[in-house]
Amino acid sequence: MLDAKDITRKVEAVKALLHAKFGIKQRPLSRMILKAGRRLPRRVQKQAQVLVEAERFGAHPKLARQMDGARVSQAYNVCVTYLDGIDVADRRKGRILGIAGAIVFNLLVVVAVFVLWLWWHDYV
Repeated sequence: MLDAKDITRKVEAVKALLHAKFGIKQRPLSRMILKAGRRLPRRVQKQAQVLVEAERFGAHPKLARQMDGARVSQAYNVCVTYLDGIDVADRRKGRILGIAGAIVFNLLVVVAVFVLWLWWHDYV
């Protein structure tokens, strides 16, 4: 059986990972999940919702007894495993390379159109 301290510890750990990996401001877990949006897979979002529900029920001793401790632990493990696997430096490099690739492609198109225009007007 889970107590309120254990649930709070797990929720805080997931919130800290969301802040570290995605730079989301520290807010209630439900809002942080919404802010993460499509960066989290659906299965991780669903498991994080289990933690949100556990946090809500954990504040009430009678409702806390109705929670499935194994389900909450599994949800915590899924969230932590996914968030630990994110490499922030690799995401940053990928974003920079994506932007650089788009810029280079646009420059190539502009140069090709310029050469085509020069050829069309018999300058080349």
